[in-house]
Amino acid sequence: MTTRKIALVILVILLLPALIFAGGKKEAELGSEDNPIVWSFVPSGEMERVAAGAEEVADLLHDETGYYFSTNVATEYVGVVEAMSSNPPKAHMASLATFAYIMAADRGVAESALVSVRYGSPTYNGQFITRRDSGISSVEDFAGRTFARADPLSTSSWIIPMIEMRAVGIDPNRDLKNVIDAGSHDTVVSAVYNGDADAGATYVDARTRLEGDYPDVMDEVVVIGVTTDIPNDGVQFHPSVPEEMRNKIVDALLKIVETEAGKEALNTAYQWDGLEKHGDEFYDPFRQVLQAAGMKVQELME
Repeated sequence: MTTRKIALVILVILLLPALIFAGGKKEAELGSEDNPIVWSFVPSGEMERVAAGAEEVADLLHDETGYYFSTNVATEYVGVVEAMSSNPPKAHMASLATFAYIMAADRGVAESALVSVRYGSPTYNGQFITRRDSGISSVEDFAGRTFARADPLSTSSWIIPMIEMRAVGIDPNRDLKNVIDAGSHDTVVSAVYNGDADAGATYVDARTRLEGDYPDVMDEVVVIGVTTDIPNDGVQFHPSVPEEMRNKIVDALLKIVETEAGKEALNTAYQWDGLEKHGDEFYDPFRQVLQAAGMKVQELME
């Protein structure tokens, strides 16, 4: 082989990687260390507590599946929905509350796999709260008052309470003096306790989360009404996540939740006692509640 040919062969070898990846750097496989599965959580209580529990669950999942996970806690519910709606998705998994999930499902960016269990049930209730000395004894008394909600997309803290307010003749947009977006259920309770809001709504019973800071919270903040049953939050996947990967993660989570370490981590993050397999149809009764109230997802977003 001539010197010229040898030089040409060497040049081709040197340029081969650039020729192969001329269209750009090859993306690492989903679930690898360089391309972890992103699991986004919505705010529920203290951000630090949710984040710590989520990270611990991700570590347990890695041990079971070999996949790498990156967890984050959004500052608002819609942030997670938008992350799943981006192209490519910025979140591959989510733990969305009922209404936020329905919104994401309607967009075609989320599919239900697991529903959480609290106190032995995959459903829960919201509660209306106020200070004992507020003079408020029923939802009808909310007119002209300041109301605290966790988030505009929170099912138990706003969507269902708003529907129930309308059912008794209170138009939240017209009749409430002000609506405070507290950011979490814990801070709704705190706002009512401290007098920053006259009333509010949370899941049952978010007051217990603040007993360490406010020992008398159960006495000073009273429940004046409980909402209809609501499907619990859970675990959802973006449609792009392969079925084999989903099944492996679901099986691992069901295994983890039966361990002491798993129960502690899931309870720290979201107060989950267990998990059940449920698909999108599990949320149909709630969709019917919205339809019966003559309300649409887009209307509730405005």
